[in-house]
Amino acid sequence: MRVVVADDAVLIREGLVRLLEEFGCEVVATVGDGEALVAAVEEHRPDVSVVDVRMPPSFTDEGLRAAVEARKRVPGTPVLILSQYVEVSYADDLLADARGAVGYLLKDRVVDVDEFLEGLRRVAAGGTVFDPQVVSQLMVRRRKNDPLAQLTPREREVLGLMAEGRSNPAIGRQLVISDGAVEKHIRSIFSKLGLYADDSDQHRRVLAVLTYLRS
Repeated sequence: MRVVVADDAVLIREGLVRLLEEFGCEVVATVGDGEALVAAVEEHRPDVSVVDVRMPPSFTDEGLRAAVEARKRVPGTPVLILSQYVEVSYADDLLADARGAVGYLLKDRVVDVDEFLEGLRRVAAGGTVFDPQVVSQLMVRRRKNDPLAQLTPREREVLGLMAEGRSNPAIGRQLVISDGAVEKHIRSIFSKLGLYADDSDQHRRVLAVLTYLRS
């Protein structure tokens, strides 16, 4: 897996590089600002980019804005935001193209290396993974015409766990229900959101999560 790492903090950036290389990833570029990130994505076309939110010059949301710009120039390029902060404004823009291959994790809540790497692989493969706090912040801005209004409370729970990148067995363990019950809820979610079997289950899963996060 070829990776671009974008973080202005040298110690964090180099730590990520060592971690990724230890687990067999090839880090094709490391950068410390948004402009360099966009250039690196255009040049290297990585399998995934790991991006901090706050980078020079203003240390507000340059990383997110650069990630959005990178996906405009290289459509659908996978991006995993890894930050200490939840910044929802440009997170919406990351979700807007409905292509998937996006994630947003919080540095201080990533306590398991295997879980982080699994999230990275999921995003690189076109999926999504979002920290629960990020999901909560996005949900605060729910539109009046909520496309999820017809979902039951249990279906919303299932969809929320899907947004966190949980597998069906993991959702079942979390909600203390059988795998069959999880599959039934997911089929119902697909049907209510108008996601029919013309697409693969994985693609419908991504579209359902993007609908949830954008709603």
